[in-house]
Amino acid sequence: MSASDNTELLQALAALVGSDGVLTDAMSLLRYGGERTGGLVHRPSAVALPRTVAQVQRIVQLAVTEGVAIVPVGGATGLSGGAVAQRGELVVALDRLDEIVDFNPVDRTVRCGAGVITAQLQAFAREQGLYYPVDFASSGSSRLGGNIATNAGGTRVIRHGMTRDWVASVKLVSGTGELFDFNRGLVKNNTGYDLRHLVIGAEGTLGIIVEATMRLAPAPRDPAVALLAVADVPAAMSVLSTYRDVLPLTAFELFCAAALEKVLAAGALQRPLAGESPWYVLLEFEQPHGAAGDVPLELFRDCAARGLVSDGVVGRSATQARSLWRLREDISESLAPWTPWKNDIATVPSRLPDLVDDVEALAGELCPDLERVWFGHVGDGNMHLNVLRPAELTAEAFGERCAEFASGLFDILRRHGGSVSAEHGVGLLKKDYLHFTRSAQEVALMRGIKAVFDPHGIMNPGKIFD
Repeated sequence: MSASDNTELLQALAALVGSDGVLTDAMSLLRYGGERTGGLVHRPSAVALPRTVAQVQRIVQLAVTEGVAIVPVGGATGLSGGAVAQRGELVVALDRLDEIVDFNPVDRTVRCGAGVITAQLQAFAREQGLYYPVDFASSGSSRLGGNIATNAGGTRVIRHGMTRDWVASVKLVSGTGELFDFNRGLVKNNTGYDLRHLVIGAEGTLGIIVEATMRLAPAPRDPAVALLAVADVPAAMSVLSTYRDVLPLTAFELFCAAALEKVLAAGALQRPLAGESPWYVLLEFEQPHGAAGDVPLELFRDCAARGLVSDGVVGRSATQARSLWRLREDISESLAPWTPWKNDIATVPSRLPDLVDDVEALAGELCPDLERVWFGHVGDGNMHLNVLRPAELTAEAFGERCAEFASGLFDILRRHGGSVSAEHGVGLLKKDYLHFTRSAQEVALMRGIKAVFDPHGIMNPGKIFD
């Protein structure tokens, strides 16, 4: 049953969260019923916007009683279909749980509602002289609950890890409406299973994340940004090893020439280097001082002498550094006009060059006419492969071509011990390919875990697996 067919449920929801907290108009259903993922039908029946944790609990209890499924939604910035309502589900949007509740300077932790925007948490940390290091292009609109539900990664994983590395505790409303507080902010807690980590990355299939206590870090000292021109992926990995052995890298990003050209064609940025190169590395590091101040230049000269880099530039001001970062961060937006088929893949960093070579060889056989754009976080083995749709190819025909490519691509990933989804989750788009990364036994365990947390099967149904 959908919420829109149940007048009593809608009335009960309005009595609970207020009439302005229950939305059924077409514009609201479109806004809250999907995410940035293209090509998916959005069919939510209603949207509820609770203001308190108690209201979230009561909404879940009502949904259980009425047999209505729920899709939890944060900032709806995902790319896997994990926050898409397709079956008349009730969307529970966490926008109004957006308060930073408490800050503990001794523990360097901050307690936040699930609706807190990522950039809001980053700004709060800066105000305390601290740092929240998880960062990505959608930080200005993504929400903390969604970050945790997808274990968001981003550009600084090489130094600071994924979202899960910063979650001290998490509060979850399960599929029965019970409220759990997993780990309670402890650093050391070896008392059985750490259920907090089951919730992180579960994509809302175990319950609704309503609050989290996040750890903060010391602010980075004098960060510097450099862009280097490299010939190929093996050269980029050698540059990574050279710099990482000496400097505290906070980011190491790689993108191909086609990615740079798409960003420059948008017209907002200038070409950073005089010449052209097949690949580019963007790295960020804490600038050494004193006797070690010349180390970055010495490392560049060493890489140039070994033929690993052909040119480079350093952002010597905050404005220049920001412009260099935009060359990487603006890639996804610059590709949007081509409605690309997106792939978020990973293996261990040492196998990345062979993985890219094998994928390119396959593409040369199956789809040499389709432009491919590579970029990603090679320091942690994660690459984003985007296949662009030509204007003359219909969406249906393009989908068929990509489906043919997908099987071979994911088989290559399996051979390299990789993942079909490095940081965007499984959602709707990757669940048919889950078996390339997870065994049947692992999936069976996942189903069993979901049944414990969500015995009625109402939490984000159809995501990860059916």
